[in-house]
Amino acid sequence: MNIFVFGSNREGRHGAGAALHAVFHHGAIYDQAEGLQGHSYAIITKELRHQEPPVTLDEVAQGVGRFLVFAALHPEHEFNVTPIGCGLAGFTPEQIAPLFANHTPNVH
Repeated sequence: MNIFVFGSNREGRHGAGAALHAVFHHGAIYDQAEGLQGHSYAIITKELRHQEPPVTLDEVAQGVGRFLVFAALHPEHEFNVTPIGCGLAGFTPEQIAPLFANHTPNVH
């Protein structure tokens, strides 16, 4: 099975970008911020609430780490990773790409 991997916010409000696409086309679940959802997998990259601190690159790295473990445990799936965190969350590809350096062959 192909799994669409996208950036999410801490609240799981999938209202824009790849997250909204995941809801309409890959079974993402509104209010679920992280993990497998239908044929999609969410990694937290953004905070929507102004009174809360923004998501840090270290937090994204931890989420990517959890995802990579999940992907390694599920070689029967192919994971197609979008440029997570590089849109509304404000990270750059140069910050995010190294987090995936040790991915398994089923992560694209």
